[in-house]
Amino acid sequence: MLKTNEIYNMDCMEGLKLLDNKSVDLVIIDPPYLLNLNKVRKPTNMNSYANDLINLKDGFDLKVLDILIQKMKKINIYIYCSKRQVKSLLNYFSDKNCNHEILTWHKLNPSPLINNNYLPDTEYILFFRERGVRLYGNYHTKRKYYLSLTNKIDKQKYKHPTIKPLELIERHIINSSMEGDLVLDCFCGSGTTLVGAINQNRRYIGFEINKEYYEIAKKRIEEVLIKKGEKTEKDTI
Repeated sequence: MLKTNEIYNMDCMEGLKLLDNKSVDLVIIDPPYLLNLNKVRKPTNMNSYANDLINLKDGFDLKVLDILIQKMKKINIYIYCSKRQVKSLLNYFSDKNCNHEILTWHKLNPSPLINNNYLPDTEYILFFRERGVRLYGNYHTKRKYYLSLTNKIDKQKYKHPTIKPLELIERHIINSSMEGDLVLDCFCGSGTTLVGAINQNRRYIGFEINKEYYEIAKKRIEEVLIKKGEKTEKDTI
């Protein structure tokens, strides 16, 4: 049995099996992207950011989605992905009786990798919801695109190469859950989704297999709770 309002340092394929079926209200995940890095020349002395990008190039096993569907009350999930993953994810959910949206995050300061390519200034977020799942939010939170600079400060502070904007994550939470709902992130990295859940008064549960990122996320969560002057209650599920 696992407790809510916790982050666990474990493989999500194992951790998810410990959750009760039909217990999760909303899933937000940023799994490893499927990237075409074959033509990227590796620098002689790669920093940790470059190393992480190389290690995250192979995507993720869609079997994770099979388990997530079992754990959600109804399908209600945001998946950050690369352009090369869009087709396979759309195909996966094609027979799941879902509505979908293709949302985008547009970076105003993308890296200048333009050799025979368009700028890498857009990331994709696929949103799938089962029929009957409400969409809340308002005029400001429901835009299908988000514009911002790449947050170099957060990348340096939390030492994660693919950290997402907290404001964007909170829009997903506001639009697709209610206060007190349970938000799950099983690739939680530096903990942005979990911080967003705390800020929006949702319960949360997270899994992160990398020990370094787990420790960073745990500390980040503790700092947010101290700042809010709150101690979250933990339920067993």
